[in-house]
Amino acid sequence: MMRALGEMFYSDPSQHTFVSFINKYLGPTVGHFSGWTYWLGLVFVCMAELTAVATYVQYWFPNLPAWIIEITFLAILASVNLIAARLFGEAEFWFSMIKILAILALIATGIFMMVKHTATPVGHASVSNLLAGFTMFPHGITSFVNAIPMVFFAFMGIEFVTITIGEAKTPHVIIKKAVNETLLRILFFYIGALAVIMGIIPWTSLNANSSPFVQVFKIAGVPAAAAFINFVVLTSAASSLNSNLFSAGRHFYQLATETPKDSRMYKFFAKISSNRVPATAIIFTAAIVLVTPLMSLTKSVSTLFTTIAGCSSDMFIIVYVLAMFAHRKYRQSKDFLPNGFKMPLYKISSPLVIAFFGFVYLNLFLIPGDTIGAVGSLLWAVIFGGVTYLHERKVVAQPVNQQQQQQ
Repeated sequence: MMRALGEMFYSDPSQHTFVSFINKYLGPTVGHFSGWTYWLGLVFVCMAELTAVATYVQYWFPNLPAWIIEITFLAILASVNLIAARLFGEAEFWFSMIKILAILALIATGIFMMVKHTATPVGHASVSNLLAGFTMFPHGITSFVNAIPMVFFAFMGIEFVTITIGEAKTPHVIIKKAVNETLLRILFFYIGALAVIMGIIPWTSLNANSSPFVQVFKIAGVPAAAAFINFVVLTSAASSLNSNLFSAGRHFYQLATETPKDSRMYKFFAKISSNRVPATAIIFTAAIVLVTPLMSLTKSVSTLFTTIAGCSSDMFIIVYVLAMFAHRKYRQSKDFLPNGFKMPLYKISSPLVIAFFGFVYLNLFLIPGDTIGAVGSLLWAVIFGGVTYLHERKVVAQPVNQQQQQQ
């Protein structure tokens, strides 16, 4: 999908969001539907990350109500987004730095332990642990399949890398680098970290009730491993909340600018503050996310996170599929660059990507915690999609009717 988006941005780097390509190649009706669906998906991600933040803070303050934590963090990060884009970038830099340093420390520690064959409670750290007792689907194919939606949720927002392409001085160079390096970073930070973890602790001995990062650092002799990793995942969740709030505010501003200039939505939300940020759009988005603390009063935080994560996954899948169809239309259009930054094996990879997204979406109906979100997103697509279609037909028909009356 990233290569498909990269190909379209390479052909037209002036676009500021991939949703613009859906509007361009699939029409304004689908584009309008996608814009609202994507914004709603971002709101759900903000809500999910806010519940995660509450969980991590309660590690140190178990008696502190989740709704107080959520309101406090939301107020702080919304303020960061309102002050200036530069402050957002500064906060995101330090959030990301903490995550990166923690993963690098884990990988370095793990490699050292494997080279030294350090003794562990379950044997010795060794590369051979990666394949010891290898079995495909040891807990059944169902467990493997049911894990995919949560993994999908972890990678949502990967397309954020394309948002600032239009502002780069050399967009054609940057888009290639950004998209290709995304894959390399996934291989290093995700796959690399997993390989190191299982090199130290065989997968058959990992405790599912404790973070594998914590287990590794405890073996390495770090007494405060649990507290340290909890701090890292807290900054990770705060970082995700920060960036999604940033993106959601700007997408809502974009939606406002696409409405007629005499509409109330345009007059109120299509504004840039003196700090050069879409303040009213950010405040409105943050206000919607405030639903989370209210929901925390009626549900456990862990159950709430699963439900909201499922809702956001559904919304993103719908927009991702539409983006892939937009890419297929681009390939058939006069905009197509035969010598551009092309998606590899397009005729095979494109339908496979769409089929995989469909597989993840259908799988959500089979997982109890995600069923609500799956049904809700389906109703949203049918009802809101239908309303959008009828509205656009009415708008198109008005000039025709007026012309006929004049004649």
